[in-house]
Amino acid sequence: MIVLGIILLIIGFIAHIAVLWTIGIIVLIIGLVLILMGRLGHAVGGRRHYF
Repeated sequence: MIVLGIILLIIGFIAHIAVLWTIGIIVLIIGLVLILMGRLGHAVGGRRHYF
C-alpha cells in the first residue's frame, strides 16, 4: 500500500490531478498505520504482518 500511495502521489503531482494526490496521501497513511500496528503485535484483519 505504501508503494501504491507513493506512485499515486507522483502521478498526481506530475499530472496536476488533485484527486490522485489526495488518494495517494490517504493510501500512504493507511499503509504506514498497518505496518505500525503489525510491528506492535496487533493483528489487523486477521493478519499479524503487512508487507
